[in-house]
Amino acid sequence: MLIRYFAVSFFLVFFIIGCSSKQQSSQVYNKPGSYWYKEILKTVSMGNLDKADDAYTSLASEHVASPYLKEALMILFNAHLEDEEYLMANFYLDNYIKKFATRRNIEYLKYLKIKSRFKEFKHPKRNQKLLIDTIGEAKEYLQKFPNSLYNPMVETILTKLYLTQLILNKDIASLYKRLGKDKAAKIYMQKVNDSWLKDTPIATSDKSLFEKIFQ
Repeated sequence: MLIRYFAVSFFLVFFIIGCSSKQQSSQVYNKPGSYWYKEILKTVSMGNLDKADDAYTSLASEHVASPYLKEALMILFNAHLEDEEYLMANFYLDNYIKKFATRRNIEYLKYLKIKSRFKEFKHPKRNQKLLIDTIGEAKEYLQKFPNSLYNPMVETILTKLYLTQLILNKDIASLYKRLGKDKAAKIYMQKVNDSWLKDTPIATSDKSLFEKIFQ
């Protein structure tokens, strides 16, 4: 019985070590850039963005000047954007802008960044800094590229952001008023009165309002 116990134990230990060695040996290193690019395409098509991210990490670390990096970044940006993983999408877009932005494509890339940040507003009431930052980026875009073909879209996004800001300021003013903090309530009501959208009819109790704005 004791001999059988040791035999089984030895087998289990050997099996675990064997699996571990097999797993380590299955890890891939020092492959050409084309290999990692194909891995990105394959894993993105399968919907496995985690593995696609890993493949990009290998591509970027093993081939810092690879011509595949440019297209890989945009593929992963669009894949994460489609999957509503906006932080990762913006990560890839930021890297693309740093590495490959030119005078010819910067207008489009900056527009994509604003559009992506706009789509990130799943819970606008919890992202006030993101709201303020995106408003600033949209205003800066319109000033920097006054003749851009993308200005009508940026202006539409900016209007929706201002409308969101108006709703938030009204909600905050109402909350302070209910809490008896009249001074704070007046500050936020002044922000409401300063808005060019102040006369817009808004039903702030409608929970689906933000969803309608950010569609």
